[in-house]
Amino acid sequence: MTKLASVEAYAPASMGNVGIGFDIFGMAFQEPGDTVRVEYSDASGVEIVAITGDGGRLPLAPDKNTASVAVAHYLRMIDSLQGVRLWVNKGLPLASGLGSSAASAVAGVFAVNALFGEPLERKALLAACLEGEAIVSGYHADNVGPSLLGGITLITGTAISDIRHLPVPSDLHCVLVTPHVAVETAAARAVLPQNLPLDHIVRQTGQVARFVDALYRDDLAAVVSAMEADLIAEPARAHLMPHLDEARRIAKRAGALGLVISGAGPTLCALCGGRAEADATRHALDALYQESGIGATSRVTCVDREGARIIRSL
Repeated sequence: MTKLASVEAYAPASMGNVGIGFDIFGMAFQEPGDTVRVEYSDASGVEIVAITGDGGRLPLAPDKNTASVAVAHYLRMIDSLQGVRLWVNKGLPLASGLGSSAASAVAGVFAVNALFGEPLERKALLAACLEGEAIVSGYHADNVGPSLLGGITLITGTAISDIRHLPVPSDLHCVLVTPHVAVETAAARAVLPQNLPLDHIVRQTGQVARFVDALYRDDLAAVVSAMEADLIAEPARAHLMPHLDEARRIAKRAGALGLVISGAGPTLCALCGGRAEADATRHALDALYQESGIGATSRVTCVDREGARIIRSL
């Protein structure tokens, strides 16, 4: 096998929770995503040479960046003393609810594994990716799992055996709208209720089951209806999402089947049954946030079934 000098990997954005499944469902999007380039270094350890696309907000210190922490853990997993250098390009906005920290960790680990000749299979990379994600968002896999593995995932723990792929509905198109406000994950988790009434637990559990059932039946309308039925995270976080109720009404008038908060927000994800409906929904939501004076970044995308991938190697 020819030894590679440089590898660049892409890891897609992801939506944790997927509306109804707090910390147990995740979904990968085809775009946007982060890229990380990795090369060998003459020095030991992991060095971040540069970060672009973050507006200078992310740390270069290797013990404080999710990509470098994850790569360092990977090197320990394979018992390597070889040093590496990283170049991180943030295609994902920070504090957006799109799994930004997870994508950097996943892209870094996926790239360095390829650089070293792929001694570990894809599934075995999860542990290193989780170590990187943990320094920002805690030790959970609802973003790391789908970003690494692709698709829609059920996550019941942090081992690879705890992650299951679920069917992806036909014709599902997603409109991602990120208002120009930041919602830190820690702040979004702080407002969550610590106790729930029994009837809420019963109803929430029923909608989680309905969501999985609808996926297997390829019933997109029922999938989205279940996603919108969250009684835990959305009611607690709604006040952090500007114009959430209005955005949902406008999205549905434009042809969307429904709208949910992506992860901890503030990104909103409108679910549509076709490209024409998605384009109309995007236009309507853009107008809402422009007229409100907040502004937003939006795009139409689909579920990414592949997960992390190599985009360049030399």
